[in-house]
Amino acid sequence: MADRPAPDAQPGAFVPYEPPPTPFVDSVLFPSDFSPDSETAFAHALAIALLRKTRLTLLHVGSGDGPQDDWRRFPGVRSTLERWGVLEPGSERAAVMDQLSVDVTKVGMRGGSPRRATLEFLERHPADLLVLATEGREGLQRWRRPSVAEGLARSAKALTLFVPKGGRGFVAAESGELLLRRILVAADRHPDPHAALVYAARAGVVLGEPTVEIGVVHVGEEPLRVDPPQVEGVSWKSLQRSGDVVEEIGRAAEEHGADLVVMATHGHDGVLDVLRGSVTEQVMRRSDVPLLAVPAP
Repeated sequence: MADRPAPDAQPGAFVPYEPPPTPFVDSVLFPSDFSPDSETAFAHALAIALLRKTRLTLLHVGSGDGPQDDWRRFPGVRSTLERWGVLEPGSERAAVMDQLSVDVTKVGMRGGSPRRATLEFLERHPADLLVLATEGREGLQRWRRPSVAEGLARSAKALTLFVPKGGRGFVAAESGELLLRRILVAADRHPDPHAALVYAARAGVVLGEPTVEIGVVHVGEEPLRVDPPQVEGVSWKSLQRSGDVVEEIGRAAEEHGADLVVMATHGHDGVLDVLRGSVTEQVMRRSDVPLLAVPAP
């Protein structure tokens, strides 16, 4: 895994990174369904925990038909870190904590709905960030198979990184390489976009290239004035659009070349939101890049 290599570093080599005084997150929870489609989301969860040198919990909620203590089915933390070149091949289990300061816990739970079980786990063991693999669905397919990820994030009211299955992530699952050069923040008067701006800047500092460009898009007839945090290595660009909110945010992300979309969210406001999903959820379903949902005050 590579993070801002020093000038004399070998290509792809991991360079230890000192977190900034204002943290991005201090704990990460990755609920896994053991499917190959969730590998990219796992790579993002592991990379963030590695860069932040923090706690990473891997959680699986099973059907109750099989043993929940078969740890071989969980994503391989050591094997992944060895593949990324962060650990030496054949490293001991303790090396993840002793050498990298990442505290990994694997938890298996039996029965019940994954959403309910994960929320109960979060009540006992709060986490700063949820990392969820998502499958974009629209129309009739969505009514037949409601999104577990959307419902979980909405109920947890926690910072949530949605990583689309088959999409373009900013962490390469095979190599651990980071590619976060441009971020798009979708802002409006309601909910308050300040938290989204702050977390976009923190993500840029912790996860991004030495220089990260953050575009702030507002869809509406009247311009929206924002006061983004001024952080070294982060530049800001204002984007004004008019038209359908979801479509324009998607176009702005594509034209900006965004590697990550950040949005403030406050759940469902009314009947239409319940039927269609919030704006954040609608954008997430159409996005081919990760989306960070930031709960607004």
